[in-house]
Amino acid sequence: MIEFKPFVFYVFATLLVFAAGMVVTLRNPVKSALFLVLAFFSAAGLWLLLSAEFLAIVLVLVYVGAVMVLFLFVVMMLDINLARLRAGFGEYLPIGGIVAILLVLEMGLILSSGRFGPGRMPEPAAVAGDHSNTRALGRLIYTVYAYPFELAALILLVAIVAAIVLTMRRRKDTKYLDPAKQIDVRREDRVRVIKMPAEKKS
Repeated sequence: MIEFKPFVFYVFATLLVFAAGMVVTLRNPVKSALFLVLAFFSAAGLWLLLSAEFLAIVLVLVYVGAVMVLFLFVVMMLDINLARLRAGFGEYLPIGGIVAILLVLEMGLILSSGRFGPGRMPEPAAVAGDHSNTRALGRLIYTVYAYPFELAALILLVAIVAAIVLTMRRRKDTKYLDPAKQIDVRREDRVRVIKMPAEKKS
């Protein structure tokens, strides 16, 4: 008889691998984004099997509910030239194939080392009914891993500032509008009323 948890694990893992492959191989960005949503849901199911409910909920709410919806909205609003996206696919296919083969070989060597079997990774220990993953995660982040957490926040802050600086820089091919000049504009500078004498019909 097939056990329930291993069966569910293999179902979610197969869906995750399939969805990830479709994200990479499909050329339509909308379809790729939808398969990426499926991959996120499958990964959330794997988190649930590991008794990490908080991470599963955050993955669904943040990535599926916010990031992917925004990405789909932008992709559907923009007029993307799919022919231009397909132009360099054959040129970079050999390099991509070599990298993919190397990744598969590395993963095969890691998984065949015997360090990731069921004996090496037992099931999570049972917890009480009032146990909160959010409270336990918050306690670890702000006590044991406080400095790595602050370092990660600093790196993200630097990335945000760098993105804003790169966006706000002045380039010759970019039209720049000065908000102060737009606010100080007068009606006389934009609208001119011309009085013309009425003409009689002959």
